[in-house]
Amino acid sequence: MSNSAGKIPHVLIVDRDLQQLRPLVAALRSIPYDITVLEHENQAYSRAQYQLPDLIVLDLRLPERQGLKVARTLKENPATAHIPLIFLSSLYEENDRVMGLRAGAVDYILKPYYVEEVQERIHIHITLAQKRAAALRGASPTAPQPVSELLPANLTIRQIATEFILSRISDSALKGSGVAATLGLSMHRLNMVFEAVDGITVFEFIRNERMTRAARMLEQTTLGVADIATEVGYPNSANFSTEFKKFWQKSPKQYRVAWHRSAAAQPPAEDNRDGAPGDGSA
Repeated sequence: MSNSAGKIPHVLIVDRDLQQLRPLVAALRSIPYDITVLEHENQAYSRAQYQLPDLIVLDLRLPERQGLKVARTLKENPATAHIPLIFLSSLYEENDRVMGLRAGAVDYILKPYYVEEVQERIHIHITLAQKRAAALRGASPTAPQPVSELLPANLTIRQIATEFILSRISDSALKGSGVAATLGLSMHRLNMVFEAVDGITVFEFIRNERMTRAARMLEQTTLGVADIATEVGYPNSANFSTEFKKFWQKSPKQYRVAWHRSAAAQPPAEDNRDGAPGDGSA
């Protein structure tokens, strides 16, 4: 992955709806992320090969659904297969979502969307990809299967389960067993799905979502640790702090101080490769 320690994550966005993109691009740059915007899908593959972004956001409804073709091409190339891909789409039928996931997307977000939700999902998937890459460099847990080998049913289950989890991440009662029961599955079956798609169990997925969301709040808000703990499903702030330190190797307060120091020391990002929406430049 192109992102390294201290480097601003790079997000490649391919979408012709430039007017709708402007608030999202502005919000992502303020985090800050390095953003490249392309209007034409025929540029996406070569640009992804050259820049190796940390994440790609792709409109499914490009002419003749070329977004699916671009996604499949990226996933078939070993150099770009690791890059998380999120589809944005106004196509809401279940079959459209399944096609997007089968093409290799890690997420599918309907238009019109909430900018904060897209920000959150981008942040989550970049963080998970970084952790997965780190795990693969060391003693890796169960490795995810190639998308081409996944059953469509598994992808559908994973998408529905993920939406259920994200909508209830602040609920302290949220557990894998509850997700499985809601979907009418055994815990073993649900874990098999997540291990096949993400290489982690449902418990680990929920923990990762909570910890990445907590880190985001420490970075971007002035909320106290107890309030953040509640927002991510920990009624006891001491338990939250313990879990946070296990995950990030820093206490919440240490993490916030370190992040702000790093942000203050970061030189202004150059715009030599992330052209403003509409110009298609890099």
